[in-house]
Amino acid sequence: MDLPGSVQSAAASVPGFDCDTTISALLAEQFYAQGYKFCFRYLSRDAESARDLSAQEATEILNSGLALMPVQHVRAPGWFPNQDQGQQDGQNAATNAQEVGFPAGVNVWCDLEGVNSTAQAQNVIDYCEAWYEAVNLAGYIPGLYVGAGGLLTGQQLYDLPFQHYWRSQSRVPDIPTRGYQVIQLFPSIQINGISVDVDILQNDKKGGQAQWLCLPRVS
Repeated sequence: MDLPGSVQSAAASVPGFDCDTTISALLAEQFYAQGYKFCFRYLSRDAESARDLSAQEATEILNSGLALMPVQHVRAPGWFPNQDQGQQDGQNAATNAQEVGFPAGVNVWCDLEGVNSTAQAQNVIDYCEAWYEAVNLAGYIPGLYVGAGGLLTGQQLYDLPFQHYWRSQSRVPDIPTRGYQVIQLFPSIQINGISVDVDILQNDKKGGQAQWLCLPRVS
């Protein structure tokens, strides 16, 4: 069953947040009343777990007025990427997004961080390209969260097929020519009793915008 709402280009300069905690209907209403306009919630790497985003939670978030985008959990720090992993993780991200009820056209985000320092850049590239292909094939628009320890240079990131980039609060490369559409602020904070990272949206240098799912209440 599809989630309510429609896929729209995200509004620039509005605040939102990402968190690894289930957002109840009450919490979602509190965040919206405080001026937040969107949130990111996590999809599992394997079968969708009870602690990650469900159709019910997503519906309650959307009904509050918050827009929503999914991001997949990264592997444990020190992981070694390869093409097969990228394909499997991307397929699972798409499958879990479909299970939650996301329609085609929304951004589904890959979390790139914590790669083993002895890994080769080409292995990271192979992983990212395979993840992109699997998610794109399912009809979603792949996005890339660039976190600490991703190993790639700004040019290598730009050369990936992604057109949507999310900058973490860590020291990470600039994306030449394009830049970022989502900026994560430092530090993580406690709001409404849970830990969140605050994010700000912007149009990138090419005019690109994140694609979120929302109901008409979001401006």
